[in-house]
Amino acid sequence: MSFYVYNTLTRNKDEFIPYKEGKVGMYTCGPTVYNYAHIGNLRTYIFEDVLKKSLEYVNYKVKHVMNVTDVGHLQSDGDEGEDKMALGASREHKTVWEIAKFYEDSFFEDCTKLNIKRPTIVCRATEHIPDMINLIKILEEKGYTYVSNGNVYFEIDKFPNYTKLANISIDELKAGSRVEIDPNKKNPLDFVLWFTNSKFSNQIMQWESPWGRGFPGWHLECSAMSIKYIGEYLDIHCGGIDHIAIHHTNEVAQSEGALGHKWVKYWMHAEFLVVDNGKMSKSTGGFLTVAKLEEEGYSPLDYRYFCLLSKYRKQLVFSFDSLSEAKKGLKKLKDRIATVLIAVDENDLVSDEKIERYKERFASYISDDLNIANAFTVLFDVLKDEELSNKEKSILVEDFDKVLSLDLMTMENGDSKVDEKLINKLIIERADARASKNWARADEIRNEFIAMNIELLDTKEGTTWKTK
Repeated sequence: MSFYVYNTLTRNKDEFIPYKEGKVGMYTCGPTVYNYAHIGNLRTYIFEDVLKKSLEYVNYKVKHVMNVTDVGHLQSDGDEGEDKMALGASREHKTVWEIAKFYEDSFFEDCTKLNIKRPTIVCRATEHIPDMINLIKILEEKGYTYVSNGNVYFEIDKFPNYTKLANISIDELKAGSRVEIDPNKKNPLDFVLWFTNSKFSNQIMQWESPWGRGFPGWHLECSAMSIKYIGEYLDIHCGGIDHIAIHHTNEVAQSEGALGHKWVKYWMHAEFLVVDNGKMSKSTGGFLTVAKLEEEGYSPLDYRYFCLLSKYRKQLVFSFDSLSEAKKGLKKLKDRIATVLIAVDENDLVSDEKIERYKERFASYISDDLNIANAFTVLFDVLKDEELSNKEKSILVEDFDKVLSLDLMTMENGDSKVDEKLINKLIIERADARASKNWARADEIRNEFIAMNIELLDTKEGTTWKTK
């Protein structure tokens, strides 16, 4: 089955053909760990998680590398503004190292809550300074760099077709980037590879280099670390749409300048999560985090479901009303699945043909540039199909949840997980106790359900349950 992705580089939905058959080298831009990740950031990571799991679902082996930016990221992608790590340290009266560790841990805690699978390799910028220095040396040898006022710059005029990823002219790129005049640059779009004479005279994170003691530019780390861990040829590079014009454009220039050949085959970008006053941003303050959603009574998986309902390439408008609708929808879906799970008869025969037919439909949609909306349609069709046994339905739900990752096989009860198998067993035992007029045991079992915050619903068709 062919897999198709929308490629930013070609502006087309292209058939995915990796450099090595059956294997995918995938790099995703990770967090800058100076503050909590907001839910707009996390929408991108959810998209990347679905992409990876979809590729794995159709039997690709994915090597996923993600960086952690703990040095070098200024407020502006174009080498302007304050150092984000220093700002975080000053704000909280901690060292930059303490800030980096705290917010990295927080980021991965959020990912765990959202069922985002950890990358194969997580690499921190501060642990790869020699790799970045070596990459600058190669660029220097090939004539792409110059030193001005002690800093090492990449000269974009030396790299043909610099704007090919952004697909706009140099003048449009300058205007869109609102580049400030830097007298040390030959071209306003030239970017720093190594700072030795920055405006941060007391910069704590500094290292020795051939050009003097200093620290790397932000764009450099992604190229150096992706090449180190994946190699000279990347199949997929992902990130937010805001990275296209500067960060990813600069990555292409420095990587292909050093390697001498095309670097990434498929560039994939997630659109913004927007609120009433525009794109969610840490710089504006008051941004929403997973913790804040939880404080408002939402599960992180309510937010994951909310994101999955929209195409990753379309702007997603956030409101608590729309999140509430997603929460209701997810609960309704999981309650419907629960009625299937408690009615599963392990002795039911399973038709491999039926199972495979539905799996192929599901795979065809996720292989169509992550058409998750249609993938959900397949799930709903499974639940409605009267020709499927409950056991067959449960097999398919569990299989689809490898990609959706909504804990569809587990009902949530407050902060704890409910064991459906135990519930099913107790319902059967209660029915047997009532049939044999063992009312004491039947009452004991009902009390066990009360303790688990489970409400039993006795109907003519049998007993079902729901969380209170």
